Amino acid sequence: MKLNQFFAFITFLVTTATFAQVKGKVVDGDYPLEYATATLFSTQNKTVEAGVVTNNDGTFSIGNLKNGIYYLEVSFIGFEKKIFEDIIINGKNKTFDAGIIRLVSGENQLNNVMIKTERNTVVNKIDRQVYDVKSFQNTRGGSAIDVLKNLPSISVDAQGDVSVRGATGFRVLLNGKPTQGNISTILGQLPANAIDRVEVVTAPSAKYDPDGKAGLLNIITKKGATNGQYAQLNVKGGFPSIQNYGNKEPAQRYGIDGTYTIKKDKWDISLGGSYGRNDIQGRREGNVWTNNIAQNYKTQFPSDGERSTNELNYSGRFTVDYTPSTTDNFSVGFYGGKRKVDRQADIYYNNTRSSLTDGSVLKTFNYYNSNLRVRDGDFALGSFDYSHKFVDKSKLTASFLYEYTLLGGPTTNLNLGYTDPSIVYQDEYNSNDNPLYGTRAQLDYEFKPFSFGKLEAGYQFRKLKNNGDFIYERRNLSSGIYEIVPEFTSQVNLDRLIHSGYLQLNGSKTKWEYAAGLRLESMNRDFYLKGFNSPAENLSYDYVKLFPSASAQYTMDNNVKLKAGYSKRVDRAPSYQMNPFKEREHSETFEQGDKNLRPEFTDLIELGISKNFKGGNTLFATAYYRDVHNLINRVNTLSYTTAGVLNDTILDRIYTNVGRGKTLGLEIGSQFKPSTKWTNFIGANIYNFNIDGSYNGKAINSNAIQYSINANSTYNFSSTTSMQFTLNYLSNRITAQGEDSRFYSPNLSLRKSFLDNQLIATLQWQNIDMGMLKTNEQRISTQSPGQYYTTTNYVYEVDMVLLNLSYNFNKTKNSAKFIESEFGKKEF
Repeated sequence: MKLNQFFAFITFLVTTATFAQVKGKVVDGDYPLEYATATLFSTQNKTVEAGVVTNNDGTFSIGNLKNGIYYLEVSFIGFEKKIFEDIIINGKNKTFDAGIIRLVSGENQLNNVMIKTERNTVVNKIDRQVYDVKSFQNTRGGSAIDVLKNLPSISVDAQGDVSVRGATGFRVLLNGKPTQGNISTILGQLPANAIDRVEVVTAPSAKYDPDGKAGLLNIITKKGATNGQYAQLNVKGGFPSIQNYGNKEPAQRYGIDGTYTIKKDKWDISLGGSYGRNDIQGRREGNVWTNNIAQNYKTQFPSDGERSTNELNYSGRFTVDYTPSTTDNFSVGFYGGKRKVDRQADIYYNNTRSSLTDGSVLKTFNYYNSNLRVRDGDFALGSFDYSHKFVDKSKLTASFLYEYTLLGGPTTNLNLGYTDPSIVYQDEYNSNDNPLYGTRAQLDYEFKPFSFGKLEAGYQFRKLKNNGDFIYERRNLSSGIYEIVPEFTSQVNLDRLIHSGYLQLNGSKTKWEYAAGLRLESMNRDFYLKGFNSPAENLSYDYVKLFPSASAQYTMDNNVKLKAGYSKRVDRAPSYQMNPFKEREHSETFEQGDKNLRPEFTDLIELGISKNFKGGNTLFATAYYRDVHNLINRVNTLSYTTAGVLNDTILDRIYTNVGRGKTLGLEIGSQFKPSTKWTNFIGANIYNFNIDGSYNGKAINSNAIQYSINANSTYNFSSTTSMQFTLNYLSNRITAQGEDSRFYSPNLSLRKSFLDNQLIATLQWQNIDMGMLKTNEQRISTQSPGQYYTTTNYVYEVDMVLLNLSYNFNKTKNSAKFIESEFGKKEF
């Protein structure tokens, strides 16, 4: 679409405007409530005339109304509904202004009488589903990843990788602010106790960054409104491991996180900190074979041994909000901390070389491999935000974020004697110093309100600089000196610059809600490579592209909602997926990237229907289609030395573009309540995934039907005691060269509150197995016919028991709103 055609479309919408309207502003205390629902009914026949959601400043406007008598319902997840009756629209009264509409939380203390209203687990909006985290008591003491496991469109595999509708590429927002990073790392830092709700935005508008082929996840932390102080302290402790995996060290699981906020008139200050240790025991069972056609032999090396993870996180944060007037707001934030993940793999290998002609054994060699991969990062980032509202109700917002992250961590690889570890066959050590600097600046303007909707425009600047020095050393067994290995030692620098601007329209007309937008983005990527003994190389990749979006929703008389949406997206690879120099992942694997890796470009289309029934029962279904060009996959290939000699016990693992990926799927979810004490929420995602492309001269054509199921059942024994069972199931999934097996995890939790709900204790039984279910296991297999085959079964800890205690020192709601990493976490 050309820009002049887009502006002609905007002009057409302006000419259709009429001025009979109902309007207002929805707030939670002093805070505007975005995405609250305002629904207008005809008083005569009780049918829905129109429905809209509030803007980010809490305002709404329902226009194009006929003369008549109406009543207005205003609602939001977790708040009591407000109703305005006898709204008369005629020639004399063309506008009804409901003014400031203050919604009251569904759980409040009033005159010593507790008033409770049960929230719906999910609320469907024009471009997103909004999930209430309070419904998932099994997440107490965990992280945001534990929250996501409960959502219909989201799945988490044995490696901790999170996917939305089967795709791992998506954007993360925290309180509406963009972050850039690997979802498992970002959300692993955020305590579940601090989250109020999660918004899954599957067809984002042009106002948002186009990053993320599966859309956006917006994590909303708990926030409050009234003057006063609030403090919350959460502690977690894990019981000793029940199953024995033969690991060297016992797992340690404990943590503490706290939040303190003080709000007084114009000032709102929040402080937070967390410290946690979360170890996972486990084993790794594998089998690999490679064929050396030139020398007519096959090498097979089955393996078995420890694969455990020790994870340590600690951080501190603060934000200061200052609102000197009703028109101005200033916000300053800082976040700093450290995270460290140690992956220990102590594996026993049984190598056999046999003839391809008659299968006779030519050679055997057994050894013990001890591999420790340490990944840590020190980080600090700060942000500044300012907003101003003008007299004509237009609004200007400016924001700035700067981040510094020092990434690094060595990998130690030792090949030792099978029964005598004092015998050293090989001792390798590779490290990297990988600092990252990220800058983001944004300017947004909301035009004065029009009767046909809201028009927004904005500009964004993003700059990323990621320098890396990778040193690979091997010990000389004769001299004992570590010597540089030139072919694996390198310098890699990534510079990425992005300029973008957008125009976005949101509006409503009778029973319709609609949105349309266009984003123009220019990207420049410079990639500098320098090997130890090789000349420097500079590679550039640039583009200027349009990213359109559109969505619409129609509300029928029986409160059935129909919606449709489209969004164009992009996924930019981090530097580790582009680094072409090999890194020793473990004994049998070199990992490397593709220096010419291209971004993934995606078209998203969806059609959905939702219905709310009496008694809090809900049902929704969304069909979707995702078309990804330049699909990035991790593939394996035979490994050769620089002299062209086959490494018959090592495979190269490479990130590269493999072609085109198409997904056609259906996502469904339902909340149903068989009784007042028993609530169930179940969601499923079933889709057909096709990969069509090639790698290394060989065609790739994989096709399979895949699915995931997340079920949650809660029974309330009393107002203070409840039990919840959850099941997360992920089916077999295809890759470019093989398949990842099914993966599932059942969990049970018991929740008890004390001291008028100020103290909450939650006992969790995670990954229920009892030696019968093969819970928390996943097998990953790849192959190239005639060349190699590899399969690895990851067996992670089951039957984990944890106790979580949460204490609120007063009843004021949490108003903490923290910033998050924009750049560094993706590289971590």
